[in-house]
Amino acid sequence: MKEIYFAGGCFWGMEKLFRAFPGVEAVTAGYANGLSEEYANYHDVCTGLSRFRETVRVIYDADKISLARLVEIFFAVIDPTLFNRQGMDFGSQYQTGIYWTCADDGETIRLLAAEEERKYREFYTELKPLENFFPAEEYHQRYLEKHPDGYCHISQAKIDSLLGL
Repeated sequence: MKEIYFAGGCFWGMEKLFRAFPGVEAVTAGYANGLSEEYANYHDVCTGLSRFRETVRVIYDADKISLARLVEIFFAVIDPTLFNRQGMDFGSQYQTGIYWTCADDGETIRLLAAEEERKYREFYTELKPLENFFPAEEYHQRYLEKHPDGYCHISQAKIDSLLGL
């Protein structure tokens, strides 16, 4: 199993998105690359002072889904030209990013992101090694399964399209 971390705005939608794909074994909503575990909670993250990004940890079977495909899915649902926001969500916790734990993954991600970046005049998606990650509170895990009418900036139609449905 391999792991990769995606910050794509609100983690509720990113969790729902990646859970839909065969080969993805687990997805955890959480907070990445912030100051310290002390500030890894929704209240502090929402202040914008903790430096955390709402992020999902994706555990996947590389024999069933590739890192390149996961990155492609990510870029299909975010707007990399936005700084500190996605959809109707505003704040530094919603900054987009891809974070890795393996140097080889970093090289792959940088190459894939460079192709994506050429499409835009501005490009703000962070690309860097993971510094830290802390799971979000339990009520954030599988939030959209628990609350099907909850807000999500990623439509079900978009997820279905990416699944080839």
